[in-house]
Amino acid sequence: MQTNNSKENQPLIRIEALVKTYETNAGPLDALKAIDLTVYPGEYIGVIGKSGAGKTTLINMISGVDKITSGWVNVNGTEVQELNEDGLAQWRGLNLGVIYQSFNLLPMLSLRDNITLAMDFCGKYQQGKSEKKAMELLESVELAEHAHKPPAYISGGQKQRVAIARALANDPAVILADEPTGRLDSATSETIFAIFNRLIDQGKTILMVSHDRTLSRRVERVIELADGQIVSDTGAVHGS
Repeated sequence: MQTNNSKENQPLIRIEALVKTYETNAGPLDALKAIDLTVYPGEYIGVIGKSGAGKTTLINMISGVDKITSGWVNVNGTEVQELNEDGLAQWRGLNLGVIYQSFNLLPMLSLRDNITLAMDFCGKYQQGKSEKKAMELLESVELAEHAHKPPAYISGGQKQRVAIARALANDPAVILADEPTGRLDSATSETIFAIFNRLIDQGKTILMVSHDRTLSRRVERVIELADGQIVSDTGAVHGS
């Protein structure tokens, strides 16, 4: 893994005074409360906290999956909250790789086509090149031999490896992972973390959320959320 001293000084993600409030039958619920966060290129960050702490909401704010209530989010020079729906989808596909606990693979498509779909949507590769790139990505997670199978024919751990390959489809700078090993056994989880370690070595920036506090032993920087607030951050002075 890289060390903080080797990372660039220009922030990749900047979040200031971020608030997310949901309207409920019981009244307004503040899921995030005045979050300030700066992430630098190449960082390997774990966001930990109990269920309801705001971890997934934070991922959704960075990726633009949900709209912020107030404050702002800047990712690689783009003000996320200012993008319209069409622009947001295109921007997300090119700049972020999002990995979900539930895999979110399309069951009617082969593993290869799940990956090429992400490429074709963004139009980053010339016609015919996406299939080759998809096979290279499947090879990188040791699943090329299963390329033409639908997701139903592979295990949960293999599905998560495909989800990682899909997240890398357009070579994004940032990987957001929401409980990526939450449904996996310990041995399979080790395989997933080995892939993440390789991605960090390749210069990717990873922000991973989990309720499991042992994540702190695997990442370089640990942020703890509680009741929608950052209560600790081992890298809070980074880059200052």
